[in-house]
Amino acid sequence: MLNIILRLVILTAGIFLASYLVPGVNVEGYGPAIKAAVLLAVMNLIIKPVLLVLTLPINILTLGLFTLVLNGVILWAVGWLISGFAIAGFLPALAGALVISLLSIVLNRFV
Repeated sequence: MLNIILRLVILTAGIFLASYLVPGVNVEGYGPAIKAAVLLAVMNLIIKPVLLVLTLPINILTLGLFTLVLNGVILWAVGWLISGFAIAGFLPALAGALVISLLSIVLNRFV
């Protein structure tokens, strides 16, 4: 249980870092950031594996780089669903997904 909470904290920190570094990603406080982190975790758990299977040929052709596009699409969907968490377009969603992914990779190495 503690591991799940720690990963959600890391995801929330990634969302705040993305809103700080990427123009077009806006968070209006802690509440929307936590809601976005929870929804992003749920979508990564349920929807992302289905999308990875459906886009497997494209993912193989791009040597896995299409996964970043899927992360951007999922982040964009979260921005559309959560009020107080806004993403201005696909390119900010892609950059925000990159920032969140890099921070998650680095911090999850220590967990």
